[in-house]
Amino acid sequence: MQTYLVGGAVRDELLGLEVKDRDWVVVGATPDQMLAEGFKQVGADFPVFLHPGSREEYALARTERKQGHGYHGFEIYSAPDVTLEEDLKRRDLTINAMARDNQGHIIDPFNGQQDIRDRQLRHVSEAFAEDPLRILRIARFAARFAPMGFEVCQNTMELMQTMVNDGEVHHLVAERVWQEIQRALQEKEPGTFFEVLRACGALDVLIPELSPPERFDAAMAALHCVHRHDGNLTQRFAALMSPVPPQEMSERARALKAPNDCTALAQLLATTQPILGESTGTAPGASELLGLLDRADVWRRADRFHTLLEVLRCTLPEMAITNLDALQRAATAAAGVEPRQLLDKGFKGKALGQAIQQERLKCIEQALTGKNR
Repeated sequence: MQTYLVGGAVRDELLGLEVKDRDWVVVGATPDQMLAEGFKQVGADFPVFLHPGSREEYALARTERKQGHGYHGFEIYSAPDVTLEEDLKRRDLTINAMARDNQGHIIDPFNGQQDIRDRQLRHVSEAFAEDPLRILRIARFAARFAPMGFEVCQNTMELMQTMVNDGEVHHLVAERVWQEIQRALQEKEPGTFFEVLRACGALDVLIPELSPPERFDAAMAALHCVHRHDGNLTQRFAALMSPVPPQEMSERARALKAPNDCTALAQLLATTQPILGESTGTAPGASELLGLLDRADVWRRADRFHTLLEVLRCTLPEMAITNLDALQRAATAAAGVEPRQLLDKGFKGKALGQAIQQERLKCIEQALTGKNR
């Protein structure tokens, strides 16, 4: 029984990066031997065990054979006769297909160290084409390592294009696609993820609404701006979808099974942008601004409203920033209306709601007038 550190931990050590997760492969062992050593089995599809002390994952060496479409349908074979090289060969990229033994020696049958030096993201074998999810994974690695100069090598890009043309991407399930998008949006250069998908043709399948060049360029600019300001996931998704009309955006968010908070902010952005970004030269009036504040539910969701404002600063044209400033002043002014004071004056029920709106409108008008003096 031999144990090897594998995958991302070896890669990150060679890159001089902090190693956050360590995965191990065990060659020449059976599940019974692992259990006898005190490991706890956690893998359902293939034998994965937790170390009794470190709780790190130890997987028995295995091979995979494709049986169907998509990322499903793999036949797993795990037995003591599976070699380390066979296990490494099933991995996606050469830089992820290295191992280190307990003497510190690097086992690198597919020249991952050379690809690290050359800053290349290269597939290990033609088996890469058996799993379309790897297209998204390699795009995500490109987004992570772009600041270090890594690029997808030409023959790997050509293989990805062939996979797209063969219809493999259509077999991906929405949950797995969203999982990769969510991770990619928070990588070092999130825009690179979508640029790689666009280059291989996968973006036309997964988010076709961003296919038009003007939409794609606007989405990348907005995403870059939000990323530069350390925006959260909801802001990044809203920025990505900002050039897409509201109805199309809602349908794509639903198809991707994006979480409710991501969808809600993107919808709010999609309906707010057209009003603030009007190119007629006429600024929105007090009633329009109050309508936007009501739609944003700033009265109960002040934090989300401020999150929206931050994204709008990245998506609106420069000429519309004054409208955004007016919206922020309107929110501050209207927030000063105290419903309790109106209750004390005898307003109730529907009349109370109308009185609150009238007071808010009056405060906004005063704030806008004061700005113009």
